[in-house]
Amino acid sequence: MKRLSIVLLALAVLSFGLATAARSAVTIQIAGMKPEGEPETLGMYKFGELLTKLSAGKYEVKVFPNSQLGKENAYIASTRRGTIQMCATGTQTSALFPAMAMLETPMLFSNLDHARRAMNGKTFELINKGFPEKSGLRTLNAFPLGFRHFYSKKVLKSMDDLKGLKMRVPNIPLYVNFAKECGISGQPMPFAEVPAALDQGVIDGGDSPLADITALKMYEITPNITLSGHILVIHSLYINEEFYSKLPDQDKAWFNQAAKESADYVWDLMGDLEKNAVKTINAGGGKISEPSPEFRSAMLEAGKRSWSLFYKTVPNAKEILDSAAEYK
Repeated sequence: MKRLSIVLLALAVLSFGLATAARSAVTIQIAGMKPEGEPETLGMYKFGELLTKLSAGKYEVKVFPNSQLGKENAYIASTRRGTIQMCATGTQTSALFPAMAMLETPMLFSNLDHARRAMNGKTFELINKGFPEKSGLRTLNAFPLGFRHFYSKKVLKSMDDLKGLKMRVPNIPLYVNFAKECGISGQPMPFAEVPAALDQGVIDGGDSPLADITALKMYEITPNITLSGHILVIHSLYINEEFYSKLPDQDKAWFNQAAKESADYVWDLMGDLEKNAVKTINAGGGKISEPSPEFRSAMLEAGKRSWSLFYKTVPNAKEILDSAAEYK
């Protein structure tokens, strides 16, 4: 009986300890723009899972995808203020620090492996040099959302086929400039407006990662998908710099490790996601083609011409570009 009482007392103490730990967990709020099931959102959930595990429950992460906490500019501002601790976004941060636009430099990466090596190495470090001091944010990782490919009503066999085409582009100077260098008549508009614009003949096509092309079934309206891979869309997890700087060293290590492993998780996923997207497009009647060597070479030259924007705004642009080339 005495032994049973001791066991019950121990269980009660353990339960109280667990309950107390749960009550005292530090909640980390992280906002993103992509819906459930997208690589960005999967990466945020993975980060939360890893951080909770590494910290033995000291931290719990609440994920707010699909712009639940506002559009990108709004939740970036909230993270900078410290209203929330973290967010996921892409080159929107270039408004704070121009070098961040170079995460999506046109025609910079030949494939996912090339990009992964650069983002795990010196290229990523060079892009972020001075960013925390200027922005109040720290970049914890970099992960892909996929290469952008052309979708169009007509077959694209060469740069001549692009000339004069009315193609939707994101309203980002770098994207608009690259389209111009390709001879495209770029039409900036939100992605959600693309299907209607295609139906009405306002545009002839556009470019997006395969995940977005399949999500909106773009191949039903613009059946020709050209695997140009001209820009790799890269997003990152950002954390409020003041919050991060006040963390104990061990806690910083947990955040860093969770960020690295969650990014690795998305990099590993991306290859399979793109293969599955190709299957979906083929099954849906889309026609997928690879650019000829001459077509790709011409796009590379157009990409390099668009790099002139960086030389005007990013002091270490050449060092960044040279670094990326070393990882090819």
